[in-house]
Amino acid sequence: MLLLAFMTLVFLLALRLKDNSIVDVAYGLAFVLVGWSSYLIYGSGHGRQLLMLGLVTLWGLRLAGHIRLRKRGEAGEDFRYRQWRREWGKTFVWRSFLQIFMLQGGVVFVVGLPLMLVISQPGGPLGLLDLLGVGIWLFGFGFETLGDWQLLRFKQNPANKGRIIQSGLWRFTRHPNYFGEATLWWGIWLIALGAPYGAIAILSPLLIDFLLLKVSGIPMLETKYREHPEFAAYRQRTNAFFPWPPKAGNGE
Repeated sequence: MLLLAFMTLVFLLALRLKDNSIVDVAYGLAFVLVGWSSYLIYGSGHGRQLLMLGLVTLWGLRLAGHIRLRKRGEAGEDFRYRQWRREWGKTFVWRSFLQIFMLQGGVVFVVGLPLMLVISQPGGPLGLLDLLGVGIWLFGFGFETLGDWQLLRFKQNPANKGRIIQSGLWRFTRHPNYFGEATLWWGIWLIALGAPYGAIAILSPLLIDFLLLKVSGIPMLETKYREHPEFAAYRQRTNAFFPWPPKAGNGE
């Protein structure tokens, strides 16, 4: 109910600002809201509860802050939402509410399953799976954060205007931020396995992978840059998702 109210308020703010892309800032904050509200109800100070809450809070605040900072350097609404605004025409308001804000709330609920399960029933003491999960989370979080930082620095340089970043982590994968995002949620799931019914939370990383690989992540960005003069060669030599040394030739 709290999640529904939060996403509705974000929708009303987006209507006022005429900018649906603020939902991307709200996305990370929604997890923080769900986590802390759940902890206020079910929290007992268990180590796994605090661990999960801390990791998700750190991830959510960093993501929201990064997207907010990125939006300051961009003019108006993100290209995806501008496209839908044009395509939906007179149905834009109610389709925005259902297909952007309520759908995003549903995604937060499913992806946040590990968090909610652990906070409601944390299970036994911390163990090796928790340690492994933290390790994978740290790797994914670091990969995503570094990729985002490199892209932000690249875009801040006027000499790179209109160009595609192909250095740093972006030399080994066309979407290091998405790879890091997917990886850290697998780490979160491993931590959730220490809780009763934690195995059910596998829906969380599976949904993230599906969205990033097949729906709103890679497919939409790759379509956007399909006609870019640098993109064809970059795509040919660089993996889309999993980091790997670039293929020889084509400028390498």
